[in-house]
Amino acid sequence: MDHSSIPCSDWNEHHVSSWLKAIGIKPEHIEKLEKEEVTGPVLRHVSKSYLKELGFGGGQIQLLLCKRDELFAPDKSKTINKRPCFDGEGREDAKHEAVSSSDVTSPETSVSSPQCRYRKFNNNDEHFSYIKHAILPPETGIDNLITPCHEYKSLENACKLEPRKLKIKFASEVIRFACACMNMRANGTIHFGVMDKTKTSYKHGEIIGIPIEDKEVFEDALDYIENCFPTQHSDARQCIKTPKFIPVIDKDCQTQNWIVEVDVVPMVNIVRDKLYSARIPKFNEKTNKVEYEQKAYYQRVGPNTPRITEDELVRFIQALKDVDQKREWEENNQNQIQAHFKEDLGRKLLVLLTHGKKYIDNTLRYIMVSNRFDQENLQNTKFLAHMNIFCVFDYDPDSKLSGLCHNYQEHHAVNLHFLHDYDHRGNTADFVKKLQLYDRTSWIFCNGRSDYMGRESPCDEKTWIKNKKKLLKRAVSVICNEILPKRSFVVLFILTSDVEQPLVDTFHEFYAEMSGHEDIVIISESRDNYKKWSSLAQVSCSMDVLEQISIAGMPMSHVDATVQSIQLTSLQATRRLPVSNNGVCFLKPVDEDSMISLEVVRVDQCDETNVHVMEQEQIQKIEQYFYQGGKIDWMNLWLADRNRCGQVIKRDAYAEINKMLEDLERADSLKRSIENINIYHEPGSGGSTVARQILWNWRKKMRCAVVKQSYQASTVCEHAVQLWNYEEVDKNVCLPVLLLLEDCNTDYQDDLRRELSNAVTTMKISPSKLCFIILCCKRSLDPERMCKTLPLRTVGVTHKLSSEEKKLFSKKAESLKFEPEFILTFVLMSKEFEQSYVTDFVENLLKEIDHSSLQTQLIKFVALLNSHIEDSYMSVSHCEAFLGLGIHMDKCLTWADEVRYRTFENFLSEQARFFFIQLKSSETHISSVRIIHYLIAKEILKQLSSYQSQSEIAMSLLKDNVLFDNRFGRDDFRKFVRDLFIKRTKKSKGDPKNSWFSPLIEHICETEDLEKAIDLLKVACTRFEDAFVAQQLARLLYENKRFVEAEIWAKKAKSRPPQHTYILDTLGQVYKKWFYDKYEDIRKKDSIEPNNVTDIIDTALKGINAFRESEKCPHTDSVNNSYFGEVDIGCRLLDLLSSVDIFSTKVGKRKLLDYLLTNYIPEEVQKPWQMFHGLLKGLKNSIRKALECICEDLARFQNYSSEEEEELVEGEPDKVNNPRKWLFRKSSVYARFFSIDNEPDEAVDTKTVSLFRRQMKIFELGGGNVTTILYLLSDKKKHSAGARLEEIISLFPADLNKDLDQTELINFIFCQIALSCASPGSRKLLSIEKLQDLCKPFHIERRTPFPETAYFLLSLLFWPEDSMSSVPSQASIKICTKAIKHLHSDVKSAATGKGRIFTHFFLGKESGLKKIVHKTTIEKFCKGTLSERRLRWQGGEVWTNSDIVQLLKRVAGYTEDGNLFIRISDHNIRVIPLFSASLPSSNENVTFYLGFSLHGVVAFDIEVAK
Repeated sequence: MDHSSIPCSDWNEHHVSSWLKAIGIKPEHIEKLEKEEVTGPVLRHVSKSYLKELGFGGGQIQLLLCKRDELFAPDKSKTINKRPCFDGEGREDAKHEAVSSSDVTSPETSVSSPQCRYRKFNNNDEHFSYIKHAILPPETGIDNLITPCHEYKSLENACKLEPRKLKIKFASEVIRFACACMNMRANGTIHFGVMDKTKTSYKHGEIIGIPIEDKEVFEDALDYIENCFPTQHSDARQCIKTPKFIPVIDKDCQTQNWIVEVDVVPMVNIVRDKLYSARIPKFNEKTNKVEYEQKAYYQRVGPNTPRITEDELVRFIQALKDVDQKREWEENNQNQIQAHFKEDLGRKLLVLLTHGKKYIDNTLRYIMVSNRFDQENLQNTKFLAHMNIFCVFDYDPDSKLSGLCHNYQEHHAVNLHFLHDYDHRGNTADFVKKLQLYDRTSWIFCNGRSDYMGRESPCDEKTWIKNKKKLLKRAVSVICNEILPKRSFVVLFILTSDVEQPLVDTFHEFYAEMSGHEDIVIISESRDNYKKWSSLAQVSCSMDVLEQISIAGMPMSHVDATVQSIQLTSLQATRRLPVSNNGVCFLKPVDEDSMISLEVVRVDQCDETNVHVMEQEQIQKIEQYFYQGGKIDWMNLWLADRNRCGQVIKRDAYAEINKMLEDLERADSLKRSIENINIYHEPGSGGSTVARQILWNWRKKMRCAVVKQSYQASTVCEHAVQLWNYEEVDKNVCLPVLLLLEDCNTDYQDDLRRELSNAVTTMKISPSKLCFIILCCKRSLDPERMCKTLPLRTVGVTHKLSSEEKKLFSKKAESLKFEPEFILTFVLMSKEFEQSYVTDFVENLLKEIDHSSLQTQLIKFVALLNSHIEDSYMSVSHCEAFLGLGIHMDKCLTWADEVRYRTFENFLSEQARFFFIQLKSSETHISSVRIIHYLIAKEILKQLSSYQSQSEIAMSLLKDNVLFDNRFGRDDFRKFVRDLFIKRTKKSKGDPKNSWFSPLIEHICETEDLEKAIDLLKVACTRFEDAFVAQQLARLLYENKRFVEAEIWAKKAKSRPPQHTYILDTLGQVYKKWFYDKYEDIRKKDSIEPNNVTDIIDTALKGINAFRESEKCPHTDSVNNSYFGEVDIGCRLLDLLSSVDIFSTKVGKRKLLDYLLTNYIPEEVQKPWQMFHGLLKGLKNSIRKALECICEDLARFQNYSSEEEEELVEGEPDKVNNPRKWLFRKSSVYARFFSIDNEPDEAVDTKTVSLFRRQMKIFELGGGNVTTILYLLSDKKKHSAGARLEEIISLFPADLNKDLDQTELINFIFCQIALSCASPGSRKLLSIEKLQDLCKPFHIERRTPFPETAYFLLSLLFWPEDSMSSVPSQASIKICTKAIKHLHSDVKSAATGKGRIFTHFFLGKESGLKKIVHKTTIEKFCKGTLSERRLRWQGGEVWTNSDIVQLLKRVAGYTEDGNLFIRISDHNIRVIPLFSASLPSSNENVTFYLGFSLHGVVAFDIEVAK
């Protein structure tokens, strides 16, 4: 993995391993570090002792640490403000010169030696500590008399002395320093254990510490004061404070070192008018006694403590009076400053929580880290209920029972997790969806749960570090590096009880993963708690920085009130919904949170907003965002209702939909319990605004919600039903629920409708009671055409304005106070998106643009995506990475002011600010940008084409490693770019045409050059290593007759995952097109010899073989397209063979048939076709087998293409649209070829025609399989279908039992049943008893089952005519039940779930064969468009048609344990429910219409028996 292309702070374990390998670390050590999850931020803090524990040798440790320090050292050659060039690799490198805070250090210090601050002077802070190797400021002289001066003594050697000598050494240094401070009237501190030399390997001021066995040695040293100050010892005792012992934190060492500090405080009331001399003690080695130097006066001169010379003494004494006055003045002044200084904690708290804004809204997410809350503090956490909390790291095991979690759950639903839940290794999107991270607050119990019955019990600190610290590290890393982008969240530590190490470890982890302290806030009510916290936390972060981000000593009640005062939403215990009695009910926030798949629009939506907090500037931004092209927010409509902003224009479509809803609301108009209303709108025409205006204005009459389509339809249904009957007493009078579906696919809409229908049936609601209205809002480039599919329930919204709309837009334009450029989308709508206006606008903005700048290139990239891919965007994170804006400076660095972080918005050029609109995901709140309108995007590309073509822009985009390596929003970005090359337009989705390739590829082919399109796809294949992209390239090549290359790329596509039938099918299509091309060329010749077609036959057979491989692929739920390809090639190959000279005559055809059907091989083809004889002779059977497979699938399943299949844009565009018609036609072609032609006057006699000729003739007429036989019934002229069926029946022999094999017998009986449906009075018809008699062979039990069609026949013919009567014979019932049991054993659940079982026949009220009613008979009563007819079937409306009610028979059954049965005599027959027919949840007697399919019997329109 390339570690050099991304910042060290963003490295994962694999990047670190790559770097370790590059510097020469041994593989076994690299493997250890990868197992320990050493990422970039962790690498920064790896220590020598840690590496030793892992088994590293000394040399390997030295190499790794030296190279690590070089890696993280500052590079002065990097100039952050350098403007990146645009061309080549230099631009890539330039972009990476933007470094994160983790890569930036002060020029004066190294990464391993952080700056440190002093202990607070003359303060006994028991929690204060120093960090080993941290650097204290240089020793100082006297600045003012109150600010202490400092002197360092390492005691590096002295600390090894015996106690007596150490005591004297310590005393001598203290006495000298104290005497000087008292004479100077200056405060001072002398530090022992801090380096005072510069000639060693240590730095001046570096904290080393000294080992102390007995603190009394240092305390007793001050007993020398009496001897050192013989006459002034009382003053000295008062000024010299007792030693303070400060622990030194060293993670690499087990022994404890200390810093010893002595403060000197010469208060003026003690030292006034006095000059102090001291006798410094020394140890005499000879006498082994303590001696004292001569009395001397000392002073501070800079950082030194020299004696006062005799020459200086008089002048020094004369100056004492002035110094005493100065000391007195400074003491008094200091007291006043301390009395009056009070930190503005309220303002500090708000700035830290809001990133400097004046209010808290949902733009930032919060991660909370807390320990145990007492009951008093729990009452002061109301502010948390209206913070956008992403997750909570909770160290209180009782939190769920009686702590913060329990409190929070009174307001919001949460997901309860443990640290191990975040040990994520797979796809991030799947992980986020699994844990519902963006839907609810995640509550992570970091030290177990006391109420949990599983294996997550609380543990002590040591056990936690051993077992859970690694999981904490992983959880923090996943959240910071894979889920939430930087600057999008704040980590909030709330310390309400005693601080323990795991809480501090959490701080260390966040500090490391976030590359610094920015966006971390600490709140501690207790100052003592904070002192302990800061002492432990300074391992990662200096004390100065900790103070900047901490709120210490502020009561939680004050925190609560302060934060609530700037929250946009106030705490509202309940919300309101409309109810059926025209009143309202309360909706608890927890209940609303439980409906996570819905965004509920309440009666009092937005009423909790604190308008007084929201400034006019914010209101203007909300309004401007909407008129600039952003999606309308409920806040827009709420503010408009309160006249805080302008009213939102209602387009004419609003009135149309409103009228539809009013009609549906009237009881006399209801027909279905679930209704659909569709809105098709041109992008930017205001369709989605109309939909949301409808929800807003109907929220008091109906219950309204927006569906989140990331959830399955079953989940949405569950929550929709919960919303529908919430707080209602009588379910039969509940208000309807209006559900908004935005840009969903048809399958999802159908699934949701089916789930809702099932739920309504289960609850025994009247079918005529309106329960749900699905308002489906979809983009379309041709809305008016889409309206025709369901004209009564569809509204189109176009760019064209009516005369009334023009007046409204004109008036609105005058009232808006924004510059036209900032509300461009509104201006464009006012101008009806007139092309000349769009052209002029873009032209004016592009006049002064810098074509070489990165910003211009970014505009091109986004324009390319937006003009071709619907709903595409680029995350702001990607934009910042591309522009090189990823610079975050640590506030504690004194030189950081020189390089300010420039936000994305501030950095953009004027043109970019006009073109871009910044979006925010409603779920993740991750920012992204797009061009304000796709027409603007298209115009930008058009006008810039002279500078850079679309192929060149796309190529630059594909080659940009910075964009592809950027972590946040990576999946969406890759999908959008991939879609540029594979996603085609489709009429069914509202596009103006069906394209053969993606719009980008088609544009390049048409306006630029085919070669550029091919080159682009080749690079895309390399970038994505994707089978579908390679397949598109193969298709492009074979469509342009470059078959050799196409074969190569089709094989590459086949070798790449996924192994999908559409991919495998492509190689067959290559050979098919190649074969067709060669076939057309050879046909132009007058004479075709066997040698001429050898290569062509080889290509055809390769194609057949490729299609057969695809047929084996299991990943398909419908008819495999490869069967069609195999038949197409096979039939064309037969035609080719018959064109070869030796086979082209009538005699030649007989010769060809002998060659294909027998062992005979003509001499002329013996040698040329020697490689193909076996394959060609098997051609007849292979084609027939493929036709039978197609027939079987078409007989089992509905053949309408699902939206899911259309989304597989990689499939063939020329996929067979009417497969039953195709099958009928190809069967005829196949049969004609293998039939021996008769003379025109030759009569067809079943007695004389051979078995083979008879079979082929039947096949040719459509009687060769069940599907083609039943297809004949689709002929609207029933007499034509009847005549054809009579002709087929006449070809069968008289002795049916003797002369027919089982397949022919099945086909004959089906012909009889079909003839009964088409022409009930035909003389060719046999009685049902006769047909039952013919079925006797299928009654026999055998090990190898009969074909499904045989069991299907038995279920049809032997079904009792009166299911509740005992008249039917037991034998017949047994035959029927066994047959249905065989059919049920092969039910394909996937198809069943989608309602795609093909029901051929229904049970009618008449007897005999007339009881069998074909589906076409039912369909002729369903009028309207295809969409309307389909909706009637799915909604159950078809069963209310009086003609159908008169025709079909309702049968009685019962439900048991979620299954449906019919009881006939002593036999229970299971029935499959289809469409809206759902089972009651209880055991009930029911009635329904019965259908017959190859899956068994099915039920429609189930009703509970009255």
